Amino acid sequence: MKKLRKFLLYLVVVFVLVVAGAISYITLALPNVGDAEDIHVPADAKTIARGKYLVSHVVLCTDCHSRRDFTKFAGPVLDGKPGQGGDVFDEKVNFPGSVHVPNITPFNLKGWTDGEIFRAITTGVRKDGSAIFPLMPWPNYSKLSREDVYAIIAYIRTLQPVNAAYPRASYNFPLNILVHTMPQKASLGALPNPSDTLKYGAYLVNAGACMDCHTQNVKGKMIPGMEFAGGRSFRIGNNAINSANITPDKETGIGTWTSAAFVARFKNFADITRTMAVSPTDPQTIMPWYDYAGMTEGDLKSIYAYLRTIKSVKNKVNHFQANTFAAQAGSH
Repeated sequence: MKKLRKFLLYLVVVFVLVVAGAISYITLALPNVGDAEDIHVPADAKTIARGKYLVSHVVLCTDCHSRRDFTKFAGPVLDGKPGQGGDVFDEKVNFPGSVHVPNITPFNLKGWTDGEIFRAITTGVRKDGSAIFPLMPWPNYSKLSREDVYAIIAYIRTLQPVNAAYPRASYNFPLNILVHTMPQKASLGALPNPSDTLKYGAYLVNAGACMDCHTQNVKGKMIPGMEFAGGRSFRIGNNAINSANITPDKETGIGTWTSAAFVARFKNFADITRTMAVSPTDPQTIMPWYDYAGMTEGDLKSIYAYLRTIKSVKNKVNHFQANTFAAQAGSH
């Protein structure tokens, strides 16, 4: 019996050492995507103009890295300070930790090299070597063309500096360990010729991370077979905002939409004021329509053409549910 107890104790000690060793390796040796490249991004007018278009209307860096005013319809950027960051993802929006969206204006990035920004955008690794949780969809950006990533860097270098700093991200266990394993080396793509409508549309859909928002997920994992079928829930106050089904399903998706109707859905928001006030229970959307309205008609048509080719999924979505979270709180 004593031998058995000693053996079991030995097993427990070995197990603890193995686990401790694994955690130490993960937290100390990872992420490992290589050093930042020694690159110098061109700052010519054409590169900056391309970057402005991408940042403002496609990848929407200045939408996520700004504060949005959801007392107005579609949450326009607050106080005209694009790139200042500051929004918080924490338990109030069911995130397992606390992430303050960082400031990406030159005030905060002045000490970063172009290579360090490039590595952050395409691999999910900060200047100090720490991991970026893919709230920022760097897995999508890792597939952009090198020229487009350069253009993004060139443009954000021109943003008005905003003097703002925020706490470091913190994560609950076990995410605080797993986050170290997430960054991956980039597998950059090539920018298709816009005349190749489907390939170009697929490129834009990836760049905009459309699938991320338009796919239901459980604990951060997309539900297989539900890609682009909508129903992912976002919280604004006590309301649930559920993303739309954008598959070609004719009953619950965009299967009956024409290309012209699809383009018009976006372009209509170019003429709608950003000061449209909404009450806490009025229909609201997380979709930054004002920014997407600035996409070219050709790019929107390419996105539509590509979405017509994806798998059709029948999934009826209730886009807005008022006081959902207030009701849940009252039930406890």
